Amino acid sequence: MLTNPSFGLLFWQLAIFLILLLILRAFAWKPILASLREREDSIDDALRMADQAKLEMQALKAGNEKLIAEARLERDRMLKEANEMSNQLIETAKQKATDEGSRLIMQAREAIQNEKMAALAEVKNTAAQLSIDIAERILRRELTDSGAQKQLVNDYLQEVKLN
Repeated sequence: MLTNPSFGLLFWQLAIFLILLLILRAFAWKPILASLREREDSIDDALRMADQAKLEMQALKAGNEKLIAEARLERDRMLKEANEMSNQLIETAKQKATDEGSRLIMQAREAIQNEKMAALAEVKNTAAQLSIDIAERILRRELTDSGAQKQLVNDYLQEVKLN
């Protein structure tokens, strides 16, 4: 069975509900809504900061990749320069060695030429001395006979060939 509530009961229930609603609105509703707004704002701030941090991280990542690329380029440039310098040093050393070898060969040729000239001068001096000795011996004997002179020259030539 359903009971019908009386008008007075409904009135007092409605009045108490409205008073309670006014009290809650005055004292609880505003702080609750303020705290909800504050929480919502803090969540929005946190999301904005997270997005900003994400963008900063992407910028840092791009900056790091750029730095890495620059470092690689610098490394490649330095390696290329080092290779060029080593090749240049090798070429310089080869050129110096070639020049030094050429200089030594020229010195050796000059020394050989000087030795050759000295040997020729000695041979000429020896030949001149032998000629003088032969002429001196011939003149000492004062041979009048041409056969004896020829025999004497042949003897001296035989002596010279033996020495």
